[in-house]
Amino acid sequence: MKGLTISRRRFVQSTAASMAAVSFPWVADGRVLGANDRIGFAVIGVGGMGTGHLGGLVKRSQEENIQVRAVADVYRRRLTRAQKICGGDGYLDYRRILERQDIDAVLVATPDHWHAKISIDAMESGKDVYVEKPMTHTVEQALAVRNTVRRTRRVLQVGPNGTAQDSYWVARQAVEAGRIGKVTWAQGSYNRNSRVCLFNDHQKIDASAGPGQPGEDFIDWNMWLGHEWGLAEKIPWNPEHFFRFRKYWPYNGGVATDLLYHKLAPLLIAIKGPNGEYPTRVNANGGLYVEKDGRDIPDTFLMTADYPSEWSLFLVSTLTNDSGLPDRIYGKHGTMELGGEPHLKFNGPYAEEFKSRNEGKEELRLPLKPRRDLAGNFIDVLRGKATLQCNVELGCSTMIAIKMAVESFRQGKSMKWDAASEKVVS
Repeated sequence: MKGLTISRRRFVQSTAASMAAVSFPWVADGRVLGANDRIGFAVIGVGGMGTGHLGGLVKRSQEENIQVRAVADVYRRRLTRAQKICGGDGYLDYRRILERQDIDAVLVATPDHWHAKISIDAMESGKDVYVEKPMTHTVEQALAVRNTVRRTRRVLQVGPNGTAQDSYWVARQAVEAGRIGKVTWAQGSYNRNSRVCLFNDHQKIDASAGPGQPGEDFIDWNMWLGHEWGLAEKIPWNPEHFFRFRKYWPYNGGVATDLLYHKLAPLLIAIKGPNGEYPTRVNANGGLYVEKDGRDIPDTFLMTADYPSEWSLFLVSTLTNDSGLPDRIYGKHGTMELGGEPHLKFNGPYAEEFKSRNEGKEELRLPLKPRRDLAGNFIDVLRGKATLQCNVELGCSTMIAIKMAVESFRQGKSMKWDAASEKVVS
């Protein structure tokens, strides 16, 4: 089949050196920063998500011995606001940040279609990276980022929130111990509902801003599109696309990449461990049933995935009703519900088998321990004190399943993963 998106040939060619086939666990080769070393941070992309991250880093700067030294954004008003928050330097072009020797790590919170290029550029310049979910916008980009990490041995953390919840790590121990028997399927959901639909409600359009505007209203539209690097097609200025990019396929995968990425990554930890697993087959359906405001993306999205270790997954996300399915893992001998303390209960005629693995009980809850949030975990890893809660291997396996689901929906086909060639086929 042809590429999964509009032409990504130029991107893939520009990152071909990153596509090494060697596979190994992540190990940091760079200098490990000690407790007395102040870590120099930069935040690239300071819209709503990036500004939230920026504020969080500034608040923990004294306690964690870090300093946000620079910010970058293509919209000057956002850039000025971010500089006031952190007191650092501001750049319209993120590449100026990568030239600086006093920047140890960058946090990438741009629109999705820029995640891969900035992450790769940062690692190639010797920086470690925290990249917001989804890790990338395409399958090819996901593989390029993964292989760049493997080759450069830089630290790269991806940001799905659930991976910092101890519930899924405790669930992993329970699955490995056979507490619910052979796992055969799992489910989860991430739903919302509001009078002003998601991707409109907190992304207001600044009517005075644009590429031809002076001063604080200036937006570098061509840079934002990234058409010079094949990241998106060149189109005339479109404020709807700029301010509400999550509604449009060229820059985003809708609720699948924005919400279900949060759900899939921790479930993969629970069932397969910290590196996840690549699917064998993915299907998706749904539609745009209510929020018909010109958006590309569906307001209701359902996906299934089959995995080579013989289990299946069902995930749903809708913007039309915030009641959802609990995160639940189904085994031959019992069922485990997640979110808080994992709740395990025997199933069917398998009470005795269940009790033999669960302290003689037919039902129990497993205690949790405090766990660092993703930013704190990232800082700990830079100092050599922890392992990543969402490493690039998990980020990649999650990204590929989610993107296969997006393409299944868009093309109306079942998508299969060819593990030997690392390509999606239909």
